[in-house]
Amino acid sequence: MKKVLILEDEINIRSFVVINLRRAGYEVIEAGTGQEALDKLRETPDIGVAILDIMLPDIDGFEVCRRIRATSKQIGVIMLTARTQEMDKVTGLMTGADDYVTKPFSPAELTARIDALFRRIGGDNTANSEMLSQGPFVMNTRNHTLEKNGSRIKLTQVEYSILKLFMQNPGRALSREDILDAVWGRDYDGELKIVDVNIRRLRIKIEDDATSPTYITTVWGFGYKWGI
Repeated sequence: MKKVLILEDEINIRSFVVINLRRAGYEVIEAGTGQEALDKLRETPDIGVAILDIMLPDIDGFEVCRRIRATSKQIGVIMLTARTQEMDKVTGLMTGADDYVTKPFSPAELTARIDALFRRIGGDNTANSEMLSQGPFVMNTRNHTLEKNGSRIKLTQVEYSILKLFMQNPGRALSREDILDAVWGRDYDGELKIVDVNIRRLRIKIEDDATSPTYITTVWGFGYKWGI
């Protein structure tokens, strides 16, 4: 059974999420504080997706996300954000989250986001190793790894999926909608800015100078292009 961690200090909200995720077939691990969540993640290393609230009594959700990403790039992370706090969404994504859901949310919406994350985490298990090699980059699509000039670059699952899409379409201008559909799925009902924030994160990791990108270039008014 696929395991999901829910970090939420409001018991009513947490119980509501737990009931609905169990109905959807997930095994749910609960945490009410950031430290408890980190402890549960260490105790249960096969958790596939973590749902993190931001406002917590000890460590905020952003810091929990940073600590998760310092040790694990494979786990999917969804932030729970307040509808009025636009910067919470951007900050959450920049700290390594894969997606965000705004409160109040429906059980169906949250379950759909979790389902999509699990598909991305396990959806590229090809029987044979495939190497994509362009310029200084070598991507192994079986092991989900990327190297630049022989040095490993750690990517989240979403970052890996975006870069794989680019490397499979060199020189082709991809719209934000193209990237959103390919990586998050056609049924994703979030905002296009999630693409821009993840591109910003990718540039920080792979570009020689993220302020003057040469690998992922902007096609103004349209989207982005991969060029080596």
